[in-house]
Amino acid sequence: MASVDEILAAKYPAKAHARRVAQILQDKHGEAGALYLEAQKTRLIEDNDEAMPFRQRRPFFYLTGCLEPDASVVYDVKKDELTLFIPPIDPDSVIWSGLPLSPQEAKKLYDVDHVQYTTDVNATLASIASAQGGKTLAFAIEEQVSEDIKFQGFSTTNLAVLKNVIGDARVVKDAYEVALLRKANDISALGHIACIKAAKTATNEREVEAAFINTCIANGAREMSYHPIFAAGANGATLHYVKNDESLTESGSQKRKGNLLIDAGGEYQTYCADITRVIPLAGKFPLETRQIYEIVLQMQAECIAVLKEGVLWDDVHVLAHRIAIKGLLKLGILQGDENEIFEKRVSVAFFPHGLGHYLGMDTHDTGGYPNYADPDKMFRYLRVRGNLPAGSVITVEPGIYFCRFIIDPVLQSPELSKYINTEVLDRYWSVGGVRIEDNVHVTKNGPDNLTSAPKAILEVESLAQ
Repeated sequence: MASVDEILAAKYPAKAHARRVAQILQDKHGEAGALYLEAQKTRLIEDNDEAMPFRQRRPFFYLTGCLEPDASVVYDVKKDELTLFIPPIDPDSVIWSGLPLSPQEAKKLYDVDHVQYTTDVNATLASIASAQGGKTLAFAIEEQVSEDIKFQGFSTTNLAVLKNVIGDARVVKDAYEVALLRKANDISALGHIACIKAAKTATNEREVEAAFINTCIANGAREMSYHPIFAAGANGATLHYVKNDESLTESGSQKRKGNLLIDAGGEYQTYCADITRVIPLAGKFPLETRQIYEIVLQMQAECIAVLKEGVLWDDVHVLAHRIAIKGLLKLGILQGDENEIFEKRVSVAFFPHGLGHYLGMDTHDTGGYPNYADPDKMFRYLRVRGNLPAGSVITVEPGIYFCRFIIDPVLQSPELSKYINTEVLDRYWSVGGVRIEDNVHVTKNGPDNLTSAPKAILEVESLAQ
């Protein structure tokens, strides 16, 4: 079996992706004549002469593997020819930035048949239309087509469906994409280990964040997949906590907070890792944190174990809630009949988000088709609905949180308050939240966990001491 580095030594499989997209278009929307996509444009920061941070358009990258700005691509479906167009040389730019990529260099780098300059796009499109008798469709993405681009000779230009079709195609990853995701995970795992070590002496959340970013950049993941979360103590109750600048000690004392929730992932060649861990700040988990951690770890382990081609993600989400209810009943935080607690959706107050989401070039990747209008609050924030195909990569991130804003309405409800023992609950507010998140490749026969960051309690405590 080839290693990650051996797989990634080849070119990004742009041509295979173009064929896949064209086939889906043909199956759903009629025969495609040509596909046209543009890269992200170079944009200046407002009131400044410096370019904004660059993030390549994902549909364009999927059909090219190219991270160059201001480029474009055309796929001639009938001829099965993929042509990349790069900007011509701008002498003024060369003074400051050096020579750009040449067509010859680009041809060696990317899985395309031809490389031309962007000044040749219209002539190429017209030539394709003429060769096909002007009876076929051109597909592009609305608001991602420059004003000077003409689709001369095509019977119709469809701007409405290509983005979603590419989104659907992206759900099933090929071996190259899985290798990219595994690489992003491997680098991010090094970052999480660095965080555990840095937290021993750190005094502020931002110091631990700096250790993660430093490690990722040093190992080839310059960009973060998303704004990372470093939430100490009760801050972990905020799902998308972003401040990352509070003390790791209790207010007015030198006592360290019990734990630090870290949700952070690096991006490798546009493919994302999304990993969450909780670590102890004083070498060992406080009793209450450890008890919740054990429940969440069981939720994750059992949910990962059932993943395989065709499993209904909604059912896996239900499984996580069932395990959470059993665990919270055992601790005495919940009380009453297990089935009643489930039917009344009491567990949603402690586990309010979905179990996970597709992962790829975007952290919350395409193709999940969530239903945020679902009247059932247990499923309202579930980002993936339906059956998981083989080849998909999904995050499994159960959590249990102690957020007053969410739990207080349940405590004030005459119908629901009887299911929560407030005397026991009061011991757990300082836990904040525990979430454990791995990235899992779904195969025909079962799960392939791409995430190697430590999560076993003894291993994490050993590194923290």
